[in-house]
Amino acid sequence: HLDSPLIGLAEKDEALAAAFRKASRRAFDNLIDTAIEDEVDFVVIAGDLFDGDWRNYETGLVFARGMGRLHRAGIPVFKVRGNHDAECIFTKKLELPPNVTVFGSRKAESVELDELGVVLHGRSFAARSCADNLAAAYPPARGGRVNIGVLHTSLGGYEGHEPYAPCSTNDLVGRGYHYWALGHVHAANRVATEPCWIVYPGCLQGRNIRERGPKGAVRVTVRDDGAIRVEDLFLDAARWAAVTVP
Repeated sequence: HLDSPLIGLAEKDEALAAAFRKASRRAFDNLIDTAIEDEVDFVVIAGDLFDGDWRNYETGLVFARGMGRLHRAGIPVFKVRGNHDAECIFTKKLELPPNVTVFGSRKAESVELDELGVVLHGRSFAARSCADNLAAAYPPARGGRVNIGVLHTSLGGYEGHEPYAPCSTNDLVGRGYHYWALGHVHAANRVATEPCWIVYPGCLQGRNIRERGPKGAVRVTVRDDGAIRVEDLFLDAARWAAVTVP
């Protein structure tokens, strides 16, 4: 939700809203800095990168500059579009560096990284609303590879989130993948760790009082023996909290 307008907050306190708008960009920069410092093999973005069509090109340029930094560091990026940044929403176009792969919306696509022994599977939203079970049509896992599914979904439903691309954990497990990188739900959640990892990293930056506490991404490490470790990365630049005042 880069450059989320925070309309409700702006009506109450424009200065505070402006601070949080800047925070989303700083959190995004923190993600780019961390990826470069850790020399990660690739970055995955599971939808809702933007809050909707940009008011101007500045929002898109912020993203493009970040992708350019990753490109110069030799780090590819793989992303799907979610309900807020679906294909139908954008009237403005921006050329991105060649390290960025955006999965299409007509069907699930697979990208194989031979040198890493990894294959990523993903499908974008074509429209803001998606009532179909997209996961059911993802391809089966490819043998001898670490299979990663990238999906924007509400799973079986989460309070405060529209029921988009609904599916069950059994739908995900049944694909035979090792890891599912999920978007849409703003709170971090490890849905499952066995027989595969199913993970919502949550938003990079909390946008309102309902999104309290530390926010960020996850760093996933896969060992040669196939063991997976998932670590929280707290990257937010401003934080919401509920406090009791006597």
